[in-house]
Amino acid sequence: MRKCYTMGIFGSPFGLTGVFLFIQYEHYYSEGLNMRYSKTLRAKFIDRPNRFIAHVELSGKVETVHVKNTGRCRELLIPGVMVILEKSDNESRKTKYDLIAVYKKNFGLINIDSQAPNKVAREWLESKNYSYIRPEYTYGKSRIDFYMEDNSKKYLMEVKGCTLERDKVGYFPDAPTERGVKHIYELIKAKNEGYHSILAFVIQMEGVCEVLPNTEMQPEFKVAMDDARKAGVEIIFIKCKVYEDRLEWI
Repeated sequence: MRKCYTMGIFGSPFGLTGVFLFIQYEHYYSEGLNMRYSKTLRAKFIDRPNRFIAHVELSGKVETVHVKNTGRCRELLIPGVMVILEKSDNESRKTKYDLIAVYKKNFGLINIDSQAPNKVAREWLESKNYSYIRPEYTYGKSRIDFYMEDNSKKYLMEVKGCTLERDKVGYFPDAPTERGVKHIYELIKAKNEGYHSILAFVIQMEGVCEVLPNTEMQPEFKVAMDDARKAGVEIIFIKCKVYEDRLEWI
C-alpha cells in the first residue's frame, strides 16, 4: 500500500475558489497468497510422456495428470514413487489433477509446483517492512518478479524455485534457462542504476539451506551468479516447510 496525492482547484457559485488535496491509498493485491492446496491426494507415479503430463496410478486405475513443472525432474519422477496430486475445480479440463509434489527416496517430500515459489516469496515479502510491493514489474526488456519500496529505497527481486537436491545441497537450474540468465543480468544493470537487487531462491524442500549453480547443466548460469555477487546483487535463500497440502516459508 502507498499514498497517491492529487491536487486540484475548485470553484463555487459564490465566486469562492480553493485548492483541494485528495489522498488515495493504492493497493496491489495478489490472489491465493496462502500457499495451500484445497484437494490433495496420493498416487503412484508411472511415467512422464512429455514435459506437461504424467501417468499415475490412482485408486487402482491409470490417470493422466498435468505436471505443474516443465523442468526435467528426472531425479524425482521415478516409476513407483509416491506423488501428491491436487484435484482441479475446472470440470472442463482434459486432466482432472495436477501433480504438485513428490516423495524422494531417502529424503522426503519435495514440492515441484513451479507457481508456488512466487506465492511463497510474496508471503515472505509481506512479513517485511516494505511500504509497497508490486509483482510482475517491467524493467528493461524483462518482467522481474517483484518491485518493492521502503521509504526512498527501491528494490527489484527475481525468484527461482529449487527442487534439485544432492547431499543436502540445492542446485539450480535442473534444465537450461536462458530467461533465468537474462534476468540476472537485468538485476546487475538495476544494481548499477541504484536499485537494491535481490536474487531469491525458494527452497521447495526441507533440510536444505543453500542453493548452488548447477554448472553441469548450465555453466552460463554459474557465470551469471558470480557476476551478480561481484556487482553487489544480494542472493538469499528462503527455506520452506513442506506439507502435502501446503508450502510455508520458515
